[in-house]
Amino acid sequence: MTMSIQRARDILQQAELLYSAEQVQAALHKVAQQINVALADAHPLVLSVMGGAVVFSGQLLPMLDFPLDFDYVHVSRYGDARQGGAMQWKVEPRENVRGRVVLLVDDILDEGHTLAVLRERVLALGADKCYCAVFADKLHGRKKPIHADFVGMELPNRFVFGYGMDIEGAWRNLPAIYAVKE
Repeated sequence: MTMSIQRARDILQQAELLYSAEQVQAALHKVAQQINVALADAHPLVLSVMGGAVVFSGQLLPMLDFPLDFDYVHVSRYGDARQGGAMQWKVEPRENVRGRVVLLVDDILDEGHTLAVLRERVLALGADKCYCAVFADKLHGRKKPIHADFVGMELPNRFVFGYGMDIEGAWRNLPAIYAVKE
């Protein structure tokens, strides 16, 4: 069920701004430069992880100055919830990963389970190499099953939203990053 407009506005009004739109854009430019250096000669297949990575992917792709192919995968552990659950595949990686350098693009590396499963699946389908780019890496102090090759910014261990990350389905469209007040 979609949250009410008033509830969404109340959540935003009570939230703490962690990173401004300008700081988000600076991090985006930084990660794009790193990817440009690393994958300039790779002609990778970029797989965007829907729906969280839609904002990051949409702004990142025009900053990449090399030829690439684009596709997407859709897997979720959250839905509209605030805690991860069972993996739900909506669109799996296709056979077009075989023999390719693949760049998985996601919004946030939180616990790491989703990205780890995606990477395993892409390699099992025959990708030569699989890189991971995340806009944000959440620092929660627990061991993660995967690390990202490219990271835009690090976030504190709080429930965050904005710039592709949602809160109960809302506010992916914000240009800045907010945290729920503790």
